[in-house]
Amino acid sequence: MKLKVLALSGLLTVTAFAKAQQDKTYRAHTIAFYNVENLFDTENDPITYDDDRTPDGKDHWTEEIYQDKVSKMARVISEIGADVTNNAPALIGLAEIENRKTVEALANDPKLLAKDYGIAHFDSPDRRGIDVALMYQKALFKPTNISKHELLIYDNVDTSKRVYTRDQLLVSGLLDGDMIHVIVNHWPSRSGGEARSRKKRIAAAALNMKIIDSLQSNDPYAKIITMGDLNDDPTSPSVKKTMKASGKKEKVKDDMLYNPMEPMFKKGIGTLAYRDGWNLFDQIIISAPLLDKDFSTYRYYKAGIYNKNYLSNPKGRYKGYPYRSFANGGYTGGYSDHFPVYVYLIKEDQ
Repeated sequence: MKLKVLALSGLLTVTAFAKAQQDKTYRAHTIAFYNVENLFDTENDPITYDDDRTPDGKDHWTEEIYQDKVSKMARVISEIGADVTNNAPALIGLAEIENRKTVEALANDPKLLAKDYGIAHFDSPDRRGIDVALMYQKALFKPTNISKHELLIYDNVDTSKRVYTRDQLLVSGLLDGDMIHVIVNHWPSRSGGEARSRKKRIAAAALNMKIIDSLQSNDPYAKIITMGDLNDDPTSPSVKKTMKASGKKEKVKDDMLYNPMEPMFKKGIGTLAYRDGWNLFDQIIISAPLLDKDFSTYRYYKAGIYNKNYLSNPKGRYKGYPYRSFANGGYTGGYSDHFPVYVYLIKEDQ
């Protein structure tokens, strides 16, 4: 079906060219994910390694810098998907936030305050002190259940030594009356090398599948969105073999998963750059029921990477890379070392 889309007061006017041509109007919402690159407050937490991100720490993380960082992140969030929906994301997953306080600062920023975002968050055992969270517009989404799922992984050398990392956050709720399940992830990094650290991300993928399998056993038609910074690409073993996520819609059946980021990655498009190469670690993967063509309830429309010019480094060796907020030992005034990603969900307006 060929679609022509026009933004109109938060609705989509979609013209379908089939045997019979007719105009239909759809409700549309943006579902997004953003790694906000170490959004720490200025207070020293004695439990975690956040000493650098304090006014007297190595990074000289002052209140002025913190407030500037919050303002910039709020601007980005407010604009994701707005060109189509005339609204900020209905739901947005976040990674690399220090605590609930930093998410509250985002939600209370003047650029987002009117959206009245609620917050789903738990403190994770990660030693860096970074967590994941979900922000949701209260007028659009009503949580029915919020839970965290612990990832148990161990050191490669001392297998009795636990590696403390981020929990996976599951939020189930009603999006305009439709039950949606969202999992927010930040999988273990590639520290020590991709191959050496691979099994940790495979373990994270296995935990993700355990959560998804549980949801699908309760409801075979469950609409599931798993999102996050996976520290792996769409073609990595964790995503392709453990999760069996496919980049081809026509191959996704029953309890399978569709990864709209895979075709983008194969075209050389990414969300972060390293050593002159692009990775697409930030992904949104969806369950098969969201691909159904019955738009009487919310279904997948399309996906994208939010990579507006202002989010890219404007000059120098790293021109065109994501404009990170901290580099060479100082605050740059940039945004994040990752681009946000998003999908649109639409349903026919009754």
